[in-house]
Amino acid sequence: MMGMMGKHIFINICKIPLLLFLLYMFICSLDILSSAFQLAGGKVAGDIFKNNKVFSNPVAGLVVGILVTVLVQSSSTSTSIVVSLVSSGLLDVGSAIPIIMGSNIGTSVTNTIVALMQAGEREEFKRAFAGATVHDCFNWLSVLVLLPLEAVTGVMRLATEAVVESFNIVTGEDGPELLKVITEPLTKSIIQLDKTVIVGIATGQEVLRNKSLIKVWCQTRITIQENVSFAHSEASAVPTTSLHMNAEKCTHLFVETGLSDLAVGLILLSSSLLVLCTCLLLLVKLLNSLLQGQVAKAIQKIINTDFPFPFGWLTGYLAILVGAGMTFVVQSSSVFTSAITPLIGIGVISIERAYPLTLGSNIGTTTTAILAALASPGDKLAAAFQVALCHFIFNILGILLWYPVPLSRLPIRMARFLGEQTAKYRWFAVLYLILCFLLLPSIVFALSMAGWQALLGICVPCVALLLCIVVVNRLQLQKPHLLPGWLQTWDHLPLWMHSLKPLDTIITRVTLCCRKARNSDQCRTSPEDLPQLTEYEAEKNHAPLAQNCPTLIYDYETETGAVFDSLDGKSSRL
Repeated sequence: MMGMMGKHIFINICKIPLLLFLLYMFICSLDILSSAFQLAGGKVAGDIFKNNKVFSNPVAGLVVGILVTVLVQSSSTSTSIVVSLVSSGLLDVGSAIPIIMGSNIGTSVTNTIVALMQAGEREEFKRAFAGATVHDCFNWLSVLVLLPLEAVTGVMRLATEAVVESFNIVTGEDGPELLKVITEPLTKSIIQLDKTVIVGIATGQEVLRNKSLIKVWCQTRITIQENVSFAHSEASAVPTTSLHMNAEKCTHLFVETGLSDLAVGLILLSSSLLVLCTCLLLLVKLLNSLLQGQVAKAIQKIINTDFPFPFGWLTGYLAILVGAGMTFVVQSSSVFTSAITPLIGIGVISIERAYPLTLGSNIGTTTTAILAALASPGDKLAAAFQVALCHFIFNILGILLWYPVPLSRLPIRMARFLGEQTAKYRWFAVLYLILCFLLLPSIVFALSMAGWQALLGICVPCVALLLCIVVVNRLQLQKPHLLPGWLQTWDHLPLWMHSLKPLDTIITRVTLCCRKARNSDQCRTSPEDLPQLTEYEAEKNHAPLAQNCPTLIYDYETETGAVFDSLDGKSSRL
């Protein structure tokens, strides 16, 4: 018995280095994924920022911040472009604040994509998607309140101006890059980018448009050499000084491939996604094997238990500090939130605990930006510091809005609802990503370009209708007697207006038709090509063949209750 227990402990100890290696590869793949997005869409992002007249409209600035951050998968890149535009005088701080808000929303797409990797198990997917989207819900709700407030009062701009003017800020040393010291040896051996190209395009330097983002010359050394020359007319020696620049070529994989930026970006995108998915799946399996039985219960109890009364309210604020500290260590909120998403999926961290951790990660990434701003050159120092402070104040105000009072923690309830919908209809997760991060921002941007009248005329009635529906739904669940009879239920409306089942039926039929066509091609095998089997072997193999070939399956039931006949595609209701 003791021998078996010792063997079990030894195996678990051996799994820890493998766990750390998978986590390391997971973080590196996120870095490469960001580089791939920048190669594929970096110049497009620069072109978007180039038209700075658009940013006089705060809604347009918000949408540009979202789309650009989704394109380059890096809020630090979009923030650095904003800093360059502000310091060069092409953009004022008031117009930069909505872009910073948009970058805060766009950076949360990464952990939502990571949650999709746990779609194989329904309950895990439900928890992981809810834990990932709580970040999205917090950012969207904060923007809905703070963007109009900032547009009317300019509170963040005025507050940061007062801070910048009251302090004698001097250029300091670079902020610490703790995690990059470990990850950069691998990531820099794969790809290195010249991010000044994106910033240059955004600031109107057309000469950089044809320059590749892939860095070729990495290190430049300047040596000073003193020479002594003798004049012809005088015997005295004249000392001269000459500068010599020695550049070293980069050694990463794509330094001289001859491929375009888009081609390299697509190669890196596919390979990084493959590594990301593989590492995430193995991490989940490994964590499930390690966190079993009493170990899992003990860890869940430690992480999710509040302090004893009357100090229970302090637990969430401690989690905020932990999230901020961990994000400061890893230098990226996307890395931290993506790393805890699998833990939320397997149930180690509850969504109530993940919420303050996520809020803390927002604070941690802004403190990193402040340190980076303090290391800026003298001509960009004030602008960089003010933009970083705006980002910091935005997140602080968001926390004050949506965390201190338990009733105000709407992001948790919204994320739970999204998780439940995703558990019922797994395609809902993809629809959510497309709708919230691409389609909806694009529509709002088009309306904002048409003018304030068009934007307010369409968005205000839509938002008012949405709020009314939410209020009626809450009353239907809790106090239906307060509503008139025709509002106590939505059953009198067409089914597609209050349920996703009709859409699910359509998607299911399309999926089944595609699967039927693919499997029919696989089953078209002539009798001459089949091996000759005995009667016993034929009966034995009949069931597996029926599972693999739809022509041998007569009907089966989908989640929506529709029974489909595999031969003619018709459906019947049981």
